[in-house]
Amino acid sequence: MEFKDYYSTLGVTKTATDKELKQAYRKLARKHHPDVNPGDKAAEGKFKEINEAYEVLGDPDKRRKYDELGANWRMYEQAQEQGQAWPGGAGFGGFGGAPGGEGGAWTINMGGPGGYRTMSEDEMREMFGNEDPFSDFFKTFFGGGGADARGRSGRAPRSQKGRDIEHEVELTLEEAYHGAMRRISIKLGGHARSVDVRIPAGVKDGSRVRAAGEGESGANGGASGDLFLRVHIRPHPVFERKGDDLHTKVQVPVTTAVLGGEAQVPTISGTVRLRVPETTQPGQVFRLKGHGMPVVGKADAKGDLYATIDVQLPRTLTKDQRQHYEALRKTEAR
Repeated sequence: MEFKDYYSTLGVTKTATDKELKQAYRKLARKHHPDVNPGDKAAEGKFKEINEAYEVLGDPDKRRKYDELGANWRMYEQAQEQGQAWPGGAGFGGFGGAPGGEGGAWTINMGGPGGYRTMSEDEMREMFGNEDPFSDFFKTFFGGGGADARGRSGRAPRSQKGRDIEHEVELTLEEAYHGAMRRISIKLGGHARSVDVRIPAGVKDGSRVRAAGEGESGANGGASGDLFLRVHIRPHPVFERKGDDLHTKVQVPVTTAVLGGEAQVPTISGTVRLRVPETTQPGQVFRLKGHGMPVVGKADAKGDLYATIDVQLPRTLTKDQRQHYEALRKTEAR
């Protein structure tokens, strides 16, 4: 009989502990499960090999016989199941047993040659977790009722919350300021539907907006999952956002910076007047309170707008302007 190195299949050594075997099996089963690799025959074959290996090594008695008899271990097991004597010793009653579990156990055909493996519900969840991409896998074993789903205990299947779904949306800074609506198309199980999601004013880049109950439907009466929108805000040509505050540059002529005056500062919703005191220096920053971004969850609360003065020097001079600057230079030389 062809010898199958089950330790090699699971990627562990012969001295591996039960815990190490379980961890290796869980990792490989998740990687090669048919739900994760739809239509991939190689992955399906690998999944069966992994389950066959763990069916043997995960059972202390089978593992002991496998370690002792090598390639002959399966022949020995079949002989004892049929009540036949094994060369060199008497036969005795079976390892495998009939399909079915006791006390809430679940009996599952794991794909091995002629074997069933009985696992508790907690062990199944420990192996594969509660979340997709194993939804179909768990529906097969835990959903739907009846003998196949309940096992011999007759216990009702546990309800499960549906999977959450995440979509990415892009907003302009103006949309983030005023709030926006996005219609999201969702395709699940071959069916498509649309969901309108309101994005609150003041939302930040990288935020997640939750639409409760708009995710995947739950199983066995479980609640539906949620829909999350991951927000990305486009860069703005005029404003830089820092938290709830906005920063911008304000160009003022040199005469206004020197003598004082007023400047128009842009805001998201329009402009606001800024009083510029005389001898204002280039790079000086003025704070305009309450002209920043709305604060999410706080009605009427807003951040601030910071205006940095950018003094504009003339690129050309008229004859009169030159005379005035020359006169000014003479006063500075005194």
